[in-house]
Amino acid sequence: MPQTAVRTGVTLNYEVSGEGDPLLLIMGTSGSIPLWGELIPRLAEHYRVIAYDNRGLGGSERGEGEISVASLAEDASALLEALDIPRAHVMGWSLGSAILQELALAHPEQVATAVMYASWARCDGFQRSVLSALRHPYATRDMEAALAAAGLAFSPQLLDNPDFEKMLEPMLPAFPQTEEQMQVTVEQWDADLAHDTQDRLGDIAAPTLVVVGEQDLLTPPWQAKKVADAVPGAQFELMTGPGSSHGVHIERPEDLVGIVTGFLGGNALRASS
Repeated sequence: MPQTAVRTGVTLNYEVSGEGDPLLLIMGTSGSIPLWGELIPRLAEHYRVIAYDNRGLGGSERGEGEISVASLAEDASALLEALDIPRAHVMGWSLGSAILQELALAHPEQVATAVMYASWARCDGFQRSVLSALRHPYATRDMEAALAAAGLAFSPQLLDNPDFEKMLEPMLPAFPQTEEQMQVTVEQWDADLAHDTQDRLGDIAAPTLVVVGEQDLLTPPWQAKKVADAVPGAQFELMTGPGSSHGVHIERPEDLVGIVTGFLGGNALRASS
């Protein structure tokens, strides 16, 4: 169901599931809605979940102008506006968590609570190396290599599972399908590398949860911890053990949903508006 994000002039593809307080989900680099996997139906048991494709990916238009974390945050803000949702819980994964940081800074009135899942504030040397390596196959339009490198987002346990390829198959449509979408993904990696809110996170007013897996190589736990330390009153959750990867929502959705709903339940939208 496409919806024009009126203020930014881009038609965004989105889906709404469930009932209750609104919860906006912001996707990570290279992904579209199906990459949320089981997370959407599980969260939709508790909330009215709005999931959408970032501009230029999935069913969303590319539109004009530069793709940056801040411009993607304007899209998220404009979508909420277009859907007549003045205030929502917001959960962002990876690039989505960076977009959420900028959204909470630029439009604090729209963000009732912030769940920053697999997050960072400014790339360090290690993270810059990993993200640059993941960017390269998209820049050279080598989708086979891009999908192989995407294994870095998963745990050693999942990668060694004999059924791994079969499990990943339903999610393949969530990845870039065309040359244009691969180019958008390059621009998203560049936005990731340029992302820098380190000196502004202290201005975020929304109750915040930062959650990360100990096996996360793309947004390592120490990077997520820096975010939690910088946001006033933020709660930090480190998921440990097998499957605690960058894609923990795919590997351990039940555990992640338990953490997220526990946090949101203590920050009900009506109470915080």
